[in-house]
Amino acid sequence: MKVDDSESTDAWKNYFDWLKARGLKGVDVVVSDDHGGLVKAVQKAFQGATWQRCQAHFLRNVHDRLPKSLKREGTEQVKAILQAPNVQTSQTLLQSFLETYQEKVPRVTKLVEAAFDDVTAVLTLPEPYRRRLRTTNGMERLNEEFRRRERVIRIFPNRESIIRIMGSLLMEQDEKWSSRCYLKMDEYFSWKAKQHKSAKSSKVTMIYPS
Repeated sequence: MKVDDSESTDAWKNYFDWLKARGLKGVDVVVSDDHGGLVKAVQKAFQGATWQRCQAHFLRNVHDRLPKSLKREGTEQVKAILQAPNVQTSQTLLQSFLETYQEKVPRVTKLVEAAFDDVTAVLTLPEPYRRRLRTTNGMERLNEEFRRRERVIRIFPNRESIIRIMGSLLMEQDEKWSSRCYLKMDEYFSWKAKQHKSAKSSKVTMIYPS
């Protein structure tokens, strides 16, 4: 467990470097909200990894920007874009959304269009892995438990007290997570190997006449 007093790019980068020093490797996908410092640190620490913008956070952003009269239908249409069965369908739904709402809520359509690639990155993965990787809901529930304990304690006298109390919570959570299989990775590794093989075979060698 590491404790820092900010969420700056440097703080997150140091945290990721610490994780890698402890043995973290092979990171292909990172899911987070659109926190500027965090996203920049991900790009620096895990070059080549796919960043999936949390769909739950994004939907709340869209919902908050829609006028009351359009909140329900607009949010549902964006949800359909995010949960489409494939990228092509998602793009078709996006175009329909833009055409319908461009004049009504240009600020929202601009947001959805600009974020589309990041918020639908999960659609490039095999279907069985998408539901778990759409959002940061699992981490958000853990953060809520942190906040609940923090409200009871109110003030931590020093970093050691934070590590002792929050560390015990993390140990409890680790036991729960370790007893369950959240994702079976065999299919993913097989898919990844096929993607790698396809990428290699599609490379073109240029032959220049002498």
